[in-house]
Parts: sequence; C-alpha cells; structure tokens
Amino acid sequence: GIRFKSISMLSLVSEPTSTESPIKKSTSSICHAPGTTYYAKTKNYTPYNTIDDCLNSGGRLPKR
Repeated sequence: GIRFKSISMLSLVSEPTSTESPIKKSTSSICHAPGTTYYAKTKNYTPYNTIDDCLNSGGRLPKR
C-alpha cells in the first residue's frame, strides 16, 4: 500500500525532467551540472534542461 504509492509518486516527479538530472542554477546564479563539486549540495535552485539554458538565463559556470 503505502510503500507502492511513494514509489509511484517518485517516478511521476522524475519523469518531466527527462532521463538526465537537471542543471541547477543556484540563488547566486551559478550553473551546476550533475557531477560537479557542489551539485549535490545545491538545494535552493532553478532547474534547467541544458547548461546553455542556464547560462543564457544569466547564470555562470562554477570556478571549480
């Protein structure tokens, strides 16, 4: 019952962002791609489908 419902809700949440993880633009306008140093630590962000979308919105790449 409950376990199955939570699993199905997770799959619904992950579908719209395609199979890849989103690019995260932090509140300080830094674009974090999956696998970069602070990607997992970035919690307050705007998601983008591509790094170009993030950069074109005024974001920048991280310095490391």
